[in-house]
Amino acid sequence: MTSFTALGVDARLAAALAKEGIAEPFPIQALTIPDALSGRDVCGKAQTGSGKTVAFAVPLVQRLEPGDKLRSPRGLVLVPTRELALQVLEVVRPLAKAAGLRVAAIYGGVALDRQISSAKQGLDIVVATPGRLIDLIERRDISLDCIQTAVIDEADRMADLGFMPQVEWLLRHFNDHRQQLLLFSATLDGQVNGLVRRYLADPVHHSVETETKTVDDMSHCFLAVHMMDRVRVVAAIARATSRTLVFVRTKRGADRLAAQLSKESVRTEAIHGDLRQSARNRALQNFAAGKVEALVATDVAARGIHVDDIDVVVHFDPPEDHKAYVHRSGRTARAGRTGAVATFVLWDQVADVERLQKRLGVDQPIVEVFSNDPRLADLATLASPVSATA
Repeated sequence: MTSFTALGVDARLAAALAKEGIAEPFPIQALTIPDALSGRDVCGKAQTGSGKTVAFAVPLVQRLEPGDKLRSPRGLVLVPTRELALQVLEVVRPLAKAAGLRVAAIYGGVALDRQISSAKQGLDIVVATPGRLIDLIERRDISLDCIQTAVIDEADRMADLGFMPQVEWLLRHFNDHRQQLLLFSATLDGQVNGLVRRYLADPVHHSVETETKTVDDMSHCFLAVHMMDRVRVVAAIARATSRTLVFVRTKRGADRLAAQLSKESVRTEAIHGDLRQSARNRALQNFAAGKVEALVATDVAARGIHVDDIDVVVHFDPPEDHKAYVHRSGRTARAGRTGAVATFVLWDQVADVERLQKRLGVDQPIVEVFSNDPRLADLATLASPVSATA
């Protein structure tokens, strides 16, 4: 175990981290911070929850000299969703304050006026989603002409959401003059690998494998449920736990299920892309505080959920593939805790779920349950540990 200052982190930033309760570096931070501080391009492979935000936030802030009052930002973090933009902003802001730098988040779904005003007043660092940033660039309300360090966070999710064309558009606009590019992703295949090859200059690669441990700490079960009974099955699970995160595929499905669970006397809120940011934040805060027993989420909105003590993850709608299963399930069993994962299977989904199990390396029966099954109060009686390492 080492300290942040031993990694070359400025004492002011180390103190700011300590004030936030971050006293010692996580493995991905210990690996990447020294190279990033030296000015190298860095490619980091790490899962959500591994501490990668601090890993890029520290060098991003430290390498920017305070006092340079250029109106154009010199640091940029690209993220796939507005939830993640706000989460990254929370980490970067105290570091930027300690260094005398100005930082703001730019993302869609809210009025442009305030974001334009912040940009015109001058910012040192911008945390942005690609689409909204391009909007401001095309309106000439912000410029990338002075970018020195750029970060692409959760590059794999950028690809999954179809944002790679926008990301490459932005990279082409500052790649000729930027000094450093840091990229973090859970996987480095496909489009992400292409991005690394085209835009990172002689990058140093670092990898921290954390997902296997997280998923192995969970109990997994696959439950054959009936269409007319599955809402009550979720309700039975949620009543027996403090926090249950339920995944659905569509925004309408999230709203519908939240309303149905509320009728079953389960305190429930939904989170998805059509909600105002204030509503999303309120739902997350209520869930984290234990005021809400169940949070119903779509895959995109769930990217910004970072609550350490989620007891159960329910795949109300089975995930599209094994990667989505691992990512969704990774929302439980965090911070050293254990957790349970339940996947609902309707009669016409059996073949798809069996293919999913095969891809995950799971050899486990699909157990039929009804909402009055007492085993739903303790999913461990229906589940066994699974090594979902794909």
